[in-house]
Amino acid sequence: MAKTVRESMEYDVVIVGAGPAGLSAAIRLKQLNANLSVVVLEKGSEVGAHILSGAVLDPSGLDALMPDWRDRDAPIQTKVVEDNFYILGPAGQIRIPNWPMPPLMNNHGNYIVSMANVCRWMARQAEDLNVEIFPGMAASQIVYEGNRVKGVIAGEFGRNPKTGEPGPNYEPGMELHGKYVFLSEGVHGSLSKEVIAKYDLSKDHCPQKFGLGMKEIWEIDPAKHKLGTVTHTMGWPLGSNASGGSFIYHLENNQVYVGFVVHLNYENPYLYPYMEFQRFKHHPMVSDLLQGGKRIAYGARAISEGGWQSIPKMVAPGVALLGCSAGLVNVPRIKGNHNAMLSGKAAAEAAYAALQAGRMGDELTDYETKVRAGAIGQDLKKVRNVKPLWSQYGLIASLIGGGIDMWTNTLGFSLFGTIKHDKSDAAATGLAENHKPIDYPKPDGKLSFDRLTNIAFSFTNHDDNQPAHLKLRNASIPIEINLPKYAEPAQRYCPAGVYEVVSEEDKKPRFVINFQNCVHCKTCDIKDPSQNILWTTPQGGGGPNYSNM
Repeated sequence: MAKTVRESMEYDVVIVGAGPAGLSAAIRLKQLNANLSVVVLEKGSEVGAHILSGAVLDPSGLDALMPDWRDRDAPIQTKVVEDNFYILGPAGQIRIPNWPMPPLMNNHGNYIVSMANVCRWMARQAEDLNVEIFPGMAASQIVYEGNRVKGVIAGEFGRNPKTGEPGPNYEPGMELHGKYVFLSEGVHGSLSKEVIAKYDLSKDHCPQKFGLGMKEIWEIDPAKHKLGTVTHTMGWPLGSNASGGSFIYHLENNQVYVGFVVHLNYENPYLYPYMEFQRFKHHPMVSDLLQGGKRIAYGARAISEGGWQSIPKMVAPGVALLGCSAGLVNVPRIKGNHNAMLSGKAAAEAAYAALQAGRMGDELTDYETKVRAGAIGQDLKKVRNVKPLWSQYGLIASLIGGGIDMWTNTLGFSLFGTIKHDKSDAAATGLAENHKPIDYPKPDGKLSFDRLTNIAFSFTNHDDNQPAHLKLRNASIPIEINLPKYAEPAQRYCPAGVYEVVSEEDKKPRFVINFQNCVHCKTCDIKDPSQNILWTTPQGGGGPNYSNM
C-alpha cells in the first residue's frame, strides 16, 4: 500500500481540544507574545459542542488569566446565593448543615454557568488575539520525531466504513507540527491515553479513578425556581450498590441543571447508572421541583476522580497534559474548570519561557513543578483522601473522616497521610454470579425517560459512512467472556445505548455497537472489565451538539 502523503503546517504550539484548559493556554501564549503561532483543534462541530460540566464555576482560574473578564460580557452572571447538602432516603432527606463543612466547600463567590457557553466566549477572546481555532478537526494520531511528540494528524475523512481503508473520497488530513504540543482533550482522551502509555507517565502514581456524570436541563415552574440555588445530595437511590451523588443548580430563564454522578468503581455488573439517574428524579424532593416542567437537553461524560494521587507525570518530550487530560478535578467540590484554566496558563508560561530560551521539543518540567507546587496542587492535596475513604469505607466514613481530614489539611497536616487508591474501575467489576439483577421502574415519560428518547436531546450525530470509532480489540470477548462472566455490562453502563446484546431465533447472541448514539463520554473505554473496547475519535464534527451544557 502506498504511503499516505500529507501536507503539514508548522506552529509554535499545537493545542488539541478547545475546552477551558486548551483555550486558556492559547490566550495566555498570545498575551505573552502576540507573534507566537498558536492553533487549537476541536473535534466538535463548533467550540462548546462537546463541553458538558455541572457547572458551578470557581472564578479563580479566570481571575488569574483575564482579571478584567467581568468587563468582557462573559456568560457568567448567576452568583450562588444558597448552598444546600442533603442525604437522601427513599422517601425523605436529611439536610447536612453548612457550618461543620470546611471553608473550601463553600460555594458563595462562585457562579452557576454553562461551560459550553463559557468556552464559546473564551474562543472569541482567543480569536481576538489571532489564535487559529479549527472546529470539526478531530486530532486522530500523534506524530513522533524520534522520542519526541512533534505534532498531530487532524482532519482525516473518507475511510471505508467496512474495511477502514481509504475510500474514493479519502482526505488524508494534515500534519500540524509544533515546537510543543498540548493535549487538553478532556477525560481519558485517546491521544492522552497513548502518550501516558508510551512514556509510562502513570508509573509511581495511583490508577486514575472515574465517575459517570449525566445531566439534564429542565425548564420548571417559575414559582419553584430559586435563582442561584445550589443543591447536592448523596445516598438514595444508590445505597450499597455504588457511590455517587447528585446536583441541582438553578440558573437563568427558570432553568435548572439536574445531574447525577455514579462512581465507576461499583462491583455489581447489573447496575444501570442511567436508570439510577432516572429513578433519582422520582424522589419527592426532586419530583416536586420538576413536576409541571419539561426536559430540554441531556448529555453525559466521564469525570476524573483520582485527584492528587492519580495525576500522572504531566510532561514528556514535546508534549504536556492539561486539565482533565491530567485529572485535575477536585472531587468533593465537584469542580475542575478553575484548575483546567490554571493548568493552561501554567503550560503556556512554561512553553513561552522555553521558546524564549531557544528550546523546543523537550520536557516542560517547569509546568509540572508549577502545577504540583502551586494553586492546583494546594487545591487537590487538601481533599486527596475523600475519594479513597469513600471508595474503601463507604459514605459515612467519607463524610466524617473526609470532613475531618479536609479541616486538618487547611491547617497544614493530615491525620491519614495520603491514602492510596486501589484497583482500576474496570478491575472493580464483580462476577455476575455473585450479584443479583436490579429491578428498575419503567420510565414514566414525564420525569424519567428511556435512553433512546433522551439521546435525541443530546443532538448527537455521526456520519454513518465512516468506520465505527468504537473498536473491539477482540470481537469474540463480549459474547464469549463478558456475557457469561459479567452479564455484559456494556449494555447498562453506557448512558447512550450504544451497546446491545441481541438474541435472534435459533442463533447465538450477538454484540451490536450503535456508534451513532455515542456522546463521547468514554465510559466504555474505562469500565469494560476485559478492557476490550477502545474509544477513538470519529471524523471531525461527529458526536453531541450541546448548546447550553
